[in-house]
Amino acid sequence: MSTPDTNPRFRLRLVFGPEEWMGPGKAELLEHIETTGSISAAGREMGMSYKRAWQLVDTMNAMFRAPLVHSSRGGAKGGGAVLTDLGQAVLAEYRALEDKARAAGADNIARLQAMLVDISDGE
Repeated sequence: MSTPDTNPRFRLRLVFGPEEWMGPGKAELLEHIETTGSISAAGREMGMSYKRAWQLVDTMNAMFRAPLVHSSRGGAKGGGAVLTDLGQAVLAEYRALEDKARAAGADNIARLQAMLVDISDGE
């Protein structure tokens, strides 16, 4: 039996409109695209289908004033994807906001966690 994770997860979703939001999944996808250089590889690392990864990239590219991800099709040299300057800026701002919100709410989170049922005895 595994030990339960006692650290709460903090998840921040910014809703800009009915179909426009930025959350932890999109931020993680951008990070994986940055490290892998590929939308499909980024999706695979997240356990996400190729189609879903592309849908999320299309959504983000349409949501902001300019694309966050630039992709090129395969061929003799293969394709790839990179974050644009705006994509890097959006990711950095989102992660900075997450850090600030987590720090600002740390006391509240600790008090809420203290109110949870104690399941450490394994029953």
